[in-house]
Amino acid sequence: MVQPVTQTRDHDAVDMPPALQLPTPGVWQRWQRVEHVFLAIMLGVGFLAAWEYLSQHALIEPVLFPPPSKTAAAWWYLVRSDFFMRHFTVTLYEIIIGFALGSTIGLLFGTLLAMVRLVRLTLYPYIIAFQALPKVVLAPLFIVWFGFGPESKIATAVAICFFPVLVNTLVGLQLVDENALKLLRSLRASSWQTFVKVRLPNALPHIFAGLKTSLTFAMIGAIVAEFLTGAADGLGRLVQIYNLQIQVHLALAVVVIVSALGLIGVTLMDAIDRRVVFWRDRSGGR
Repeated sequence: MVQPVTQTRDHDAVDMPPALQLPTPGVWQRWQRVEHVFLAIMLGVGFLAAWEYLSQHALIEPVLFPPPSKTAAAWWYLVRSDFFMRHFTVTLYEIIIGFALGSTIGLLFGTLLAMVRLVRLTLYPYIIAFQALPKVVLAPLFIVWFGFGPESKIATAVAICFFPVLVNTLVGLQLVDENALKLLRSLRASSWQTFVKVRLPNALPHIFAGLKTSLTFAMIGAIVAEFLTGAADGLGRLVQIYNLQIQVHLALAVVVIVSALGLIGVTLMDAIDRRVVFWRDRSGGR
């Protein structure tokens, strides 16, 4: 009784149409997955090698464009020094607090503007006007209001980074499938249930896109504020000192560290994005 069933299943597996059989990934498919990474690495290595050659042979001014090997040595000197960690922790603190406050304000205001039409019509023009204002002109005011400490740098970071989260939250909460809203209305769902079940999941990809942009803006705001306010500590202050001393290799080393910090932050945000918005990977959104 069992033997015929086994034979039938084997027969079905043999007669499966070739179009339904999953192809085995070959060498070419695996190469395509890592091709962009390889090309990016080769581009960077080629650029640094050309810079090293031109600077070492004085084809470009070595003082103004020090070779990457000298910049790497300066980077190693900085990361091992005690004074650098003091400057680094001050800037990192300003970025984290500024990003947390700015993104929270943007998320709350974006939700409020998306859900309450009267608030959107009343406040949105003022928010646009504030965003159009160059934040550099606010730095002296922030010094007067908050002093020369980290508070003025945090305020600058908040002023710069809140808007991307606000706009992306507003757009994401409004771009909802009308049929989904009609279905929930037919089921007599409350406004809160509609927000949690439909609007918020739909807005999450937009919100995370705004958070990634906001993180880079918070870094720009904190470091630029250190330039403008004459801060005693911070990576911006280090760059300013090294530029005045024409130690370009040390200034470039600080720039490399800032770039690495931004790359790490965006990578972490991207990992959280993939974890929270897991359905986007399943639907082939990436």
